[in-house]
Amino acid sequence: MSRLFRDVDGGSLCPHGSVVCIGAFDGLHSGHRALVRHAVARARTLGVPAVVVTFEPLPREFFARDNPPPPRLTLARAKVEGLLDLGADHVGLLRFDAKLSAMSAEDFVRTLLVGRLAAREVWIGPEFRFGHRRGGDLALLQAMGSELGFSAGEIEPVHAQGDRVSSTRIREALKSGDFTTATRLLGRAYAIGGRVVRGKQLGRTLGFPTANLRFPKTPALSGIYATWVHGVGDKPWPSVSSFGTRPTVDGVEPLLEAHLFDFTGDLYGRHIEVEFVAKLRDELKFPDLPSLTVQMHRDADDARGILSEHQRRATA
Repeated sequence: MSRLFRDVDGGSLCPHGSVVCIGAFDGLHSGHRALVRHAVARARTLGVPAVVVTFEPLPREFFARDNPPPPRLTLARAKVEGLLDLGADHVGLLRFDAKLSAMSAEDFVRTLLVGRLAAREVWIGPEFRFGHRRGGDLALLQAMGSELGFSAGEIEPVHAQGDRVSSTRIREALKSGDFTTATRLLGRAYAIGGRVVRGKQLGRTLGFPTANLRFPKTPALSGIYATWVHGVGDKPWPSVSSFGTRPTVDGVEPLLEAHLFDFTGDLYGRHIEVEFVAKLRDELKFPDLPSLTVQMHRDADDARGILSEHQRRATA
């Protein structure tokens, strides 16, 4: 039975040993998946649980508290679900706070990896660092492992058509609207999932009802997009989506609003996933709602054309 835990301290979770991998795992790109799959395979060979250790908030978000938060690719729930789908038996979504940020790498190893998880093997990605002032690395893990009874290793960097896969590179591609590169590095199309929530229903009054997903982090992209919505019918549903803070109506928190073409029905409370295909334009502040409505019709026409061509190429 899989288990989610949030704290470094606590009782033993794996009394008979485990194989652990550690990382931020933002986006769960092809490099992340290679690391997790390797750890899971080693765990199955040894007959012990596979444990993935990650953090919430991400360390870079915690240390940027007085500055604009860095962009996030994946929300915590989607990341945990993805890790479990990859075969993790336990996921440590550790609370990254002042206490954890001050913990030395040595104490992290002794308290969590040895004390709670009884690690037999620990795996990390290339150049991964952990602990206070990023004092922990592969060399420290190997040195402590020889003393405390576990081995440690680092997987090779993953490349996609010559480019090294990294969350930073994916954020750059999404920001520039380069979904071809983002898809190649992720190993799949970029999508955001969540449960549909009620909005102000302004879109409905303008003739463009939307399915709304909250994104309480700084997104890696913003603007108007041609999108597919998954989880509505037996195949992806064509749509046009706005992702951002809605400057025309003085929005604040990022909101993903998907208008599904020719759809009738109630989606409130349903879990959907919005797949991004192409960027149409940046967010703009319009002088009034009629001007916004005119542009929304143009965006919808553009999205329909792009998605029709996207579907044609996919089935050719």
